[in-house]
Amino acid sequence: MDNQRNLLLAVVLSGLLFLGWDFGMRYFYPQPEVTAPTEVAASEAASGGSGAASTSGTSVAGAEADALSDAAPVPQGPVDMDTALADPNRVTIDAPRVAGSINLVGARIDDIVLKDYDETVGKDSDPVRIFAPERTDGQHFAEFGFRVGGEVMASNLIWQADGDSLTPDTPVTLSREDANGITYRVRFSIDDQFMITAEQSAQNTGETAAIIQPFAFIKRTSVTATPDQFIAHAGPIGVFGGTLRDPHAYHELAELGRWTPDGEASWLGFADDYWLSALARGDGQTDIAGFQSENNDLFRAILRYEPQTLAAGATLTETTQLFAGAKESAVLDQYEDGGITYFGKAISWGWFEWFEKPLLLLLLFFNNLVGNFGVAIILLTVVIRGLLFPIAQKQFSSMAAMKAVQPKMKAIQERYKDDKQQQQQEIMKLYKEEKVNPLAGCLPLVIQIPIFFALYKVLILSIDMRHEPFLWITDLVAPDPANLANLIGLIGINVPEFLMIIFGIGVLAVLLGITMWLTFKLNPSAMDPMQQQIFNLMPWILMFVMAGFASGLLLYWVTSNILTLAQQSYLYSKNPQLRAAAEKEKADKAREQERENQAKGEA
Repeated sequence: MDNQRNLLLAVVLSGLLFLGWDFGMRYFYPQPEVTAPTEVAASEAASGGSGAASTSGTSVAGAEADALSDAAPVPQGPVDMDTALADPNRVTIDAPRVAGSINLVGARIDDIVLKDYDETVGKDSDPVRIFAPERTDGQHFAEFGFRVGGEVMASNLIWQADGDSLTPDTPVTLSREDANGITYRVRFSIDDQFMITAEQSAQNTGETAAIIQPFAFIKRTSVTATPDQFIAHAGPIGVFGGTLRDPHAYHELAELGRWTPDGEASWLGFADDYWLSALARGDGQTDIAGFQSENNDLFRAILRYEPQTLAAGATLTETTQLFAGAKESAVLDQYEDGGITYFGKAISWGWFEWFEKPLLLLLLFFNNLVGNFGVAIILLTVVIRGLLFPIAQKQFSSMAAMKAVQPKMKAIQERYKDDKQQQQQEIMKLYKEEKVNPLAGCLPLVIQIPIFFALYKVLILSIDMRHEPFLWITDLVAPDPANLANLIGLIGINVPEFLMIIFGIGVLAVLLGITMWLTFKLNPSAMDPMQQQIFNLMPWILMFVMAGFASGLLLYWVTSNILTLAQQSYLYSKNPQLRAAAEKEKADKAREQERENQAKGEA
């Protein structure tokens, strides 16, 4: 009776835990209703100042600069994307993997789309947009400018371009001259991936010296950002003093107002799950490199070089690189090899990077071999199970040895039942004499934990599997679409969020529960009825828990369970005495429990 009450209580508490966990995660870490950086939530992004921010946090445009005749009017309020991109003051960007334009107003790169990535899996999907003009819903852009005598050059000044299009073969130089005879230039060049190089120079043709500071910043809204998660950071990130720094989410930076990490900056910017915008410092020393919050959802990553006195007739130059693109591991590693410290760590690999990257490379190899990531995951699972098979054989041998010494163990326990210390010493001595390792049976499980976690991170972090299909699955990094909620949705009924834990269970989750239950049934072990009932429930509980995980991860687990069933059947066929002993022990345990129940009933 007590066991039944405890079991019922455990089931109820488990159900409340899963429902509470799902509700809590949705409340504290709401998922965006978009699949690309430029799609916005229902709420409108708050607008920010049009001027470049100084390191004191002020919005800048000196009174003298505002009076210049070549200044563009400062827009007020929200700006429509099409209207902003229709401005004639733009230079086209056309590279193999990116397209967009440079805004001559403010020397801004505020229009970048990725040619190789779509926002959704739909056939008519637009390409993923990384950068968007200021005051648009998904504002996200980079600006390059100068501080002159402590004042920041206004962001609404119009620059002149020496070309109509920026391509890998045709750099473009923007220039303008101030009233003091100083000519400012920003020469943009782009490679065949996602990197733009900005060479900022100032030439003093006047008669008096000036104090010049080149700067660059990235400004973005967090409204369209990926939510920060424990397993994958999204938000401010950079390498300072040779150390990766990413401790703050956007809301934490909003509370701090400003964050300037210690150490010389190598690069800094903002990371999403799959996208990155970052500034990489050139050879010059920085005056300040850090992050700033303008309000609750507008943020800047600022890179400002040390002030230099520019004498009459002199020229200074600083070079900054701007990355705006996909977090492809191979591409980031190439830039790291080119001198950008730890640029590959923009992907939140974590402690298991040494293991996750080989897994990714193996997956990519199989995908190139068969042309489908779903099949590649299955092949990876087969390889992993094959590598673990000798360990599984050792596990079964250890289990057989443990069964063989059971009578001797019981004799020792009976002989030293009043002396637990001596009993343990004798048992350990028995293990040594019989060459039995009681922990060997746990080894396969222990080894699979980091493998499972590493594969989970690879599926979550690797952009290579984004929007990759397999059979009925349209995206291996998204939950299984073959679920009751989507089926009911076909007739126009939307399932409430709190019921998704039930109606969101897909085919893969059901297969996971079934295959796990079969592995438990195929491995008969002696345990009390309470433990047995918990083990019987565990597969179905995990079915609910794992339903919302990436389809690729469930595909791996289901395949692994099927291979485990085949492996166990084979090993039991090679060790029939082990199965017979386990079945006998299980039957003995059941009879003993039945006698105890009868005794309680008679009492």
